Amino acid sequence: MQKMEIYRAFGKSGVEGFINYHLTPHRDNSVSKPYGRLVYALFVMILMLSALACSTTNEQLAFKDGDILFRGQLDGSLSQAIDAVTQTDSSHHYTHVGVVEVEQDTVWVLHAAPGKGVCKELLADFCRFGQDAVVVGHYRIRGIDSKAVDRALGLANSLLGQPYNYSYLMEDEGYYCSEFVYEVFSGDSIFQLAPMTFIDPSSDSFHDGWVQHYADLGIPVPEGKPGCNPNGMAANESLVFLRYLE
Repeated sequence: MQKMEIYRAFGKSGVEGFINYHLTPHRDNSVSKPYGRLVYALFVMILMLSALACSTTNEQLAFKDGDILFRGQLDGSLSQAIDAVTQTDSSHHYTHVGVVEVEQDTVWVLHAAPGKGVCKELLADFCRFGQDAVVVGHYRIRGIDSKAVDRALGLANSLLGQPYNYSYLMEDEGYYCSEFVYEVFSGDSIFQLAPMTFIDPSSDSFHDGWVQHYADLGIPVPEGKPGCNPNGMAANESLVFLRYLE
Protein backbone atom coordinates (compact mmCIF):
# COMPACT_ATOMS: atom_id res chain seq x y z
CA MET A 1 0.00 0.00 0.00
CA GLN A 2 1.34 3.42 -0.95
CA LYS A 3 1.77 6.19 1.61
CA MET A 4 -0.92 8.36 0.00
CA GLU A 5 -3.43 5.49 0.22
CA ILE A 6 -2.70 5.13 3.93
CA TYR A 7 -3.13 8.88 4.41
CA ARG A 8 -6.46 8.82 2.58
CA ALA A 9 -7.71 5.90 4.66
CA PHE A 10 -6.71 7.16 8.10
CA GLY A 11 -5.71 10.79 7.73
CA LYS A 12 -2.20 12.14 7.47
CA SER A 13 -2.12 13.44 11.05
CA GLY A 14 -3.25 10.10 12.48
CA VAL A 15 -0.62 8.11 10.59
CA GLU A 16 2.21 10.48 11.38
CA GLY A 17 1.18 10.71 15.03
CA PHE A 18 1.34 6.94 15.38
CA ILE A 19 4.72 6.72 13.68
CA ASN A 20 6.21 9.60 15.65
CA TYR A 21 5.12 8.16 18.98
CA HIS A 22 5.80 4.46 18.46
CA LEU A 23 8.70 4.44 16.02
CA THR A 24 10.79 7.38 17.18
CA PRO A 25 13.24 6.50 19.97
CA HIS A 26 12.31 8.11 23.26
CA ARG A 27 14.86 10.01 25.29
CA ASP A 28 15.67 6.85 27.19
CA ASN A 29 16.21 5.03 23.86
CA SER A 30 13.58 2.48 24.96
CA VAL A 31 12.50 1.69 21.38
CA SER A 32 14.94 -0.53 19.55
CA LYS A 33 15.15 -0.70 15.77
CA PRO A 34 13.92 -4.33 15.55
CA TYR A 35 10.96 -3.49 17.78
CA GLY A 36 10.24 -0.40 15.71
CA ARG A 37 10.29 -2.34 12.47
CA LEU A 38 7.94 -4.96 13.91
CA VAL A 39 5.44 -2.37 15.15
CA TYR A 40 5.60 -0.56 11.81
CA ALA A 41 5.01 -3.81 9.89
CA LEU A 42 2.01 -4.67 12.06
CA PHE A 43 0.62 -1.15 11.70
CA VAL A 44 0.91 -1.23 7.90
CA MET A 45 -0.76 -4.66 7.84
CA ILE A 46 -3.68 -3.33 9.87
CA LEU A 47 -4.01 -0.37 7.50
CA MET A 48 -4.01 -2.64 4.45
CA LEU A 49 -6.67 -4.94 5.90
CA SER A 50 -8.83 -1.97 6.90
CA ALA A 51 -8.52 -0.38 3.48
CA LEU A 52 -9.37 -3.70 1.85
CA ALA A 53 -12.48 -4.00 4.02
CA CYS A 54 -13.54 -0.47 3.04
CA SER A 55 -12.96 -1.25 -0.64
CA THR A 56 -15.02 -4.45 -0.38
CA THR A 57 -17.88 -2.61 1.31
CA ASN A 58 -17.90 0.10 -1.35
CA GLU A 59 -17.93 -2.52 -4.10
CA GLN A 60 -20.86 -4.32 -2.49
CA LEU A 61 -22.83 -1.09 -2.29
CA ALA A 62 -22.10 -0.04 -5.88
CA PHE A 63 -25.05 -0.31 -8.23
CA LYS A 64 -25.24 -3.47 -10.32
CA ASP A 65 -27.49 -4.57 -13.15
CA GLY A 66 -30.66 -6.09 -11.78
CA ASP A 67 -30.60 -4.30 -8.43
CA ILE A 68 -34.03 -3.24 -7.23
CA LEU A 69 -34.91 0.18 -5.87
CA PHE A 70 -37.96 0.74 -3.69
CA ARG A 71 -39.15 4.33 -3.38
CA GLY A 72 -40.79 5.47 -0.20
CA GLN A 73 -43.96 7.34 0.48
CA LEU A 74 -44.69 10.19 -1.89
CA ASP A 75 -47.27 12.90 -1.42
CA GLY A 76 -50.49 12.03 -3.22
CA SER A 77 -53.66 10.10 -2.49
CA LEU A 78 -52.80 7.06 -4.64
CA SER A 79 -49.39 6.52 -3.01
CA GLN A 80 -50.88 6.89 0.45
CA ALA A 81 -53.63 4.44 -0.47
CA ILE A 82 -51.06 1.88 -1.65
CA ASP A 83 -49.03 2.15 1.54
CA ALA A 84 -52.06 2.05 3.83
CA VAL A 85 -53.28 -1.34 2.60
CA THR A 86 -49.99 -3.07 1.73
CA GLN A 87 -47.56 -2.24 4.53
CA THR A 88 -45.99 -5.47 5.81
CA ASP A 89 -43.51 -4.11 8.36
CA SER A 90 -42.98 -0.87 10.23
CA SER A 91 -39.70 -0.33 8.36
CA HIS A 92 -41.33 -0.67 4.92
CA HIS A 93 -43.35 2.23 3.58
CA TYR A 94 -42.68 1.68 -0.10
CA THR A 95 -45.11 2.71 -2.81
CA HIS A 96 -43.01 2.32 -5.95
CA VAL A 97 -40.33 0.00 -7.35
CA GLY A 98 -37.93 -0.14 -10.29
CA VAL A 99 -35.01 -2.15 -11.70
CA VAL A 100 -31.44 -0.86 -12.12
CA GLU A 101 -29.44 -1.00 -15.34
CA VAL A 102 -25.88 0.36 -15.43
CA GLU A 103 -24.56 1.62 -18.77
CA GLN A 104 -21.00 3.01 -18.87
CA ASP A 105 -21.15 4.08 -15.22
CA THR A 106 -24.55 5.76 -15.70
CA VAL A 107 -27.29 4.34 -13.48
CA TRP A 108 -30.72 3.99 -15.08
CA VAL A 109 -33.95 2.78 -13.51
CA LEU A 110 -36.59 0.95 -15.53
CA HIS A 111 -40.04 1.21 -14.01
CA ALA A 112 -43.74 1.68 -14.68
CA ALA A 113 -45.20 4.96 -13.44
CA PRO A 114 -48.59 6.70 -13.67
CA GLY A 115 -48.62 9.19 -16.51
CA LYS A 116 -45.45 7.68 -18.02
CA GLY A 117 -46.07 3.99 -18.46
CA VAL A 118 -42.99 1.78 -18.66
CA CYS A 119 -40.02 4.11 -18.87
CA LYS A 120 -36.27 4.35 -18.33
CA GLU A 121 -35.01 7.24 -16.22
CA LEU A 122 -31.80 8.41 -14.65
CA LEU A 123 -31.35 7.49 -10.99
CA ALA A 124 -31.68 11.14 -9.90
CA ASP A 125 -35.00 11.48 -11.71
CA PHE A 126 -36.30 8.27 -10.17
CA CYS A 127 -35.31 9.36 -6.68
CA ARG A 128 -36.60 12.92 -7.10
CA PHE A 129 -34.37 14.25 -4.34
CA GLY A 130 -35.14 17.81 -3.27
CA GLN A 131 -38.83 17.61 -4.13
CA ASP A 132 -41.27 15.38 -2.28
CA ALA A 133 -40.22 13.60 0.91
CA VAL A 134 -38.76 10.42 -0.58
CA VAL A 135 -36.76 7.52 0.78
CA VAL A 136 -35.20 4.99 -1.59
CA GLY A 137 -34.15 1.52 -0.47
CA HIS A 138 -31.41 -0.28 -2.43
CA TYR A 139 -31.84 -4.07 -2.65
CA ARG A 140 -30.19 -6.94 -4.50
CA ILE A 141 -31.52 -10.37 -5.45
CA ARG A 142 -29.64 -13.00 -3.50
CA GLY A 143 -27.59 -15.41 -5.63
CA ILE A 144 -28.99 -14.41 -9.02
CA ASP A 145 -26.62 -15.14 -11.93
CA SER A 146 -25.65 -12.80 -14.74
CA LYS A 147 -27.63 -14.71 -17.37
CA ALA A 148 -30.83 -14.30 -15.38
CA VAL A 149 -30.13 -10.58 -14.94
CA ASP A 150 -29.43 -10.13 -18.66
CA ARG A 151 -32.64 -11.96 -19.49
CA ALA A 152 -34.64 -9.78 -17.09
CA LEU A 153 -33.17 -6.52 -18.40
CA GLY A 154 -33.71 -7.62 -21.99
CA LEU A 155 -37.39 -8.16 -21.24
CA ALA A 156 -37.61 -4.90 -19.28
CA ASN A 157 -36.22 -2.89 -22.20
CA SER A 158 -38.56 -4.63 -24.64
CA LEU A 159 -41.53 -3.40 -22.57
CA LEU A 160 -40.56 0.29 -22.74
CA GLY A 161 -43.50 2.38 -23.91
CA GLN A 162 -46.17 0.06 -22.55
CA PRO A 163 -48.99 1.97 -20.79
CA TYR A 164 -49.54 2.12 -17.05
CA ASN A 165 -52.09 -0.37 -15.71
CA TYR A 166 -54.42 1.74 -13.57
CA SER A 167 -56.81 -1.14 -12.83
CA TYR A 168 -54.05 -3.24 -11.17
CA LEU A 169 -55.62 -6.31 -12.73
CA MET A 170 -52.90 -8.57 -14.12
CA GLU A 171 -54.93 -9.46 -17.20
CA ASP A 172 -55.45 -5.83 -18.25
CA GLU A 173 -53.24 -3.95 -20.69
CA GLY A 174 -50.04 -2.37 -19.45
CA TYR A 175 -48.13 -2.68 -16.21
CA TYR A 176 -48.18 -1.15 -12.76
CA CYS A 177 -44.84 -0.79 -10.99
CA SER A 178 -44.64 -4.03 -9.05
CA GLU A 179 -46.35 -5.98 -11.85
CA PHE A 180 -43.58 -4.79 -14.18
CA VAL A 181 -40.82 -5.97 -11.81
CA TYR A 182 -42.66 -9.25 -11.21
CA GLU A 183 -42.92 -9.81 -14.95
CA VAL A 184 -39.28 -9.13 -15.83
CA PHE A 185 -38.10 -11.65 -13.20
CA SER A 186 -40.94 -14.15 -13.74
CA GLY A 187 -38.66 -16.53 -15.66
CA ASP A 188 -36.72 -17.15 -12.45
CA SER A 189 -39.72 -17.18 -10.07
CA ILE A 190 -38.20 -14.53 -7.81
CA PHE A 191 -41.53 -13.03 -6.78
CA GLN A 192 -44.94 -14.55 -6.22
CA LEU A 193 -48.45 -13.23 -6.65
CA ALA A 194 -50.85 -13.04 -3.71
CA PRO A 195 -54.50 -12.04 -3.26
CA MET A 196 -54.74 -8.25 -3.33
CA THR A 197 -56.52 -6.35 -0.58
CA PHE A 198 -57.73 -2.79 -0.63
CA ILE A 199 -58.99 -2.81 2.95
CA ASP A 200 -57.58 -0.28 5.37
CA PRO A 201 -56.56 -2.21 8.53
CA SER A 202 -57.39 0.80 10.68
CA SER A 203 -61.05 0.77 9.61
CA ASP A 204 -61.56 -2.78 8.29
CA SER A 205 -63.24 -1.33 5.20
CA PHE A 206 -62.10 -0.29 1.75
CA HIS A 207 -59.67 2.60 1.84
CA ASP A 208 -61.38 5.80 0.65
CA GLY A 209 -58.62 6.41 -1.87
CA TRP A 210 -59.24 3.07 -3.53
CA VAL A 211 -63.01 3.51 -3.47
CA GLN A 212 -62.61 6.77 -5.35
CA HIS A 213 -59.99 5.33 -7.71
CA TYR A 214 -62.17 2.45 -8.87
CA ALA A 215 -65.28 4.61 -8.98
CA ASP A 216 -63.42 6.82 -11.45
CA LEU A 217 -62.52 3.74 -13.52
CA GLY A 218 -66.10 2.49 -13.39
CA ILE A 219 -65.22 -0.99 -12.12
CA PRO A 220 -65.60 -2.79 -8.77
CA VAL A 221 -62.73 -2.84 -6.31
CA PRO A 222 -60.84 -6.06 -7.27
CA GLU A 223 -60.51 -7.39 -3.72
CA GLY A 224 -58.86 -10.83 -3.62
CA LYS A 225 -57.59 -10.80 -7.20
CA PRO A 226 -53.96 -11.94 -7.71
CA GLY A 227 -51.37 -9.18 -7.70
CA CYS A 228 -48.27 -7.80 -6.02
CA ASN A 229 -47.12 -4.62 -4.32
CA PRO A 230 -43.83 -2.89 -3.39
CA ASN A 231 -44.05 -3.56 0.36
CA GLY A 232 -44.67 -7.25 -0.19
CA MET A 233 -41.77 -7.48 -2.64
CA ALA A 234 -39.39 -5.72 -0.26
CA ALA A 235 -40.16 -8.38 2.37
CA ASN A 236 -39.21 -11.19 -0.03
CA GLU A 237 -36.50 -13.43 1.46
CA SER A 238 -34.72 -13.52 -1.90
CA LEU A 239 -33.80 -9.86 -1.53
CA VAL A 240 -30.86 -8.46 0.41
CA PHE A 241 -31.19 -4.92 1.76
CA LEU A 242 -28.03 -2.90 1.08
CA ARG A 243 -28.73 0.69 2.15
CA TYR A 244 -30.95 3.72 1.94
CA LEU A 245 -29.81 6.15 -0.72
CA GLU A 246 -28.72 9.57 0.47
